[in-house]
Amino acid sequence: MSARSEVAAGATDAAGPWHYDGRNACRWHPRVLLAADSFRLVGDDWESGPYAWSDLIALDGTGGRSVYGLKGEGGWRLGFDGPPPPDFAAHLPLHGRYGRWIDRIGLPRAVAGFAVIAAAVIYVGLEAPGWVAPLVPRAWENRLGDAMVGDFGGRFCRSPEGVQALDALIAKMDPNADARAIEIANVPIVNAIALPGGRIILFDGLIQKAASADEVAGVLGQELGHVRHRDTLVGLMRQLGLSVVLGGFSGDVGGYVNGLLSLSYGRSAEARADAASIVAMQAANISPADTASFFGRMAKSEEPGGRRTARAMTWLSSHPLSQSRRAIFARSVKRGQNYVPALTDAQWQALRQMCKRDPTVKSGWSWEDGL
Repeated sequence: MSARSEVAAGATDAAGPWHYDGRNACRWHPRVLLAADSFRLVGDDWESGPYAWSDLIALDGTGGRSVYGLKGEGGWRLGFDGPPPPDFAAHLPLHGRYGRWIDRIGLPRAVAGFAVIAAAVIYVGLEAPGWVAPLVPRAWENRLGDAMVGDFGGRFCRSPEGVQALDALIAKMDPNADARAIEIANVPIVNAIALPGGRIILFDGLIQKAASADEVAGVLGQELGHVRHRDTLVGLMRQLGLSVVLGGFSGDVGGYVNGLLSLSYGRSAEARADAASIVAMQAANISPADTASFFGRMAKSEEPGGRRTARAMTWLSSHPLSQSRRAIFARSVKRGQNYVPALTDAQWQALRQMCKRDPTVKSGWSWEDGL
């Protein structure tokens, strides 16, 4: 193409260029004088321009039309009722197919950008509870935990010997009193939960499933780790949103408790809890070997085809096990260490019999109770 050429169109050329100058409603059919970096519009008795090619804006490519606006000129239009001539099109901006800015950067880049933004939104959604939870006042968290405790409805077990045994275990595993309260609930489910506000509940089903007090100590140590890191509040906020702390006190607290029974803390939180449990057991001179054995038995006991409700609320549902986690506790056992039992035989039996020896404790439990 020469440095300057011409695209001409008359009023009878339906596909030829047509033009509105934005100042009146007249539709013009000018000739277009082309140059390398600009163009001019020439009518029978008028001429306008030059206009830079870079100032053209693709407005409408639907219906086979090619319509362009001009930067800074709201009503200015230059269009074709069909595709423009090749030498003209070589200078014009591409017609929009997906949207102005997408066409400007290209579809592949736009898709990649959307993917990055979506990943960032998901990441923030998952991580935000961990950032927000430390900012929640302890008093609010304590109130939420207290409300959940009240929903257990008289199921906490009490007997003189059992309370003494539990206190002895707590003194060894939580000497700094990180937990506000640790209770045993008369609930026949193999589980333990850390409520918001530093409250820990061991279910009697877990006590009966354990073969020794050392196994209970290992589980208690893990729940204490979740308390120290406020993992429960983080998990609830991730699962149920900010309503947990902003509106949870008058809402479905029982629903929150049921959510806790199936709440998964995530690998990093479980790893921290494992480490906290091992440190506490070593400080109390309690062997982690029995806890490793407990994990092994629990994993084997999870047989497919069981009752969905019951299995969904076992300790394994919220504390997923793996060979590596069991191995961590097994490897932490120090050879030659003169470990001592977490409780004496008499204390262990008192702990196991505490719910049976409490004549006032409420018995019976089901999913429909909602705790």
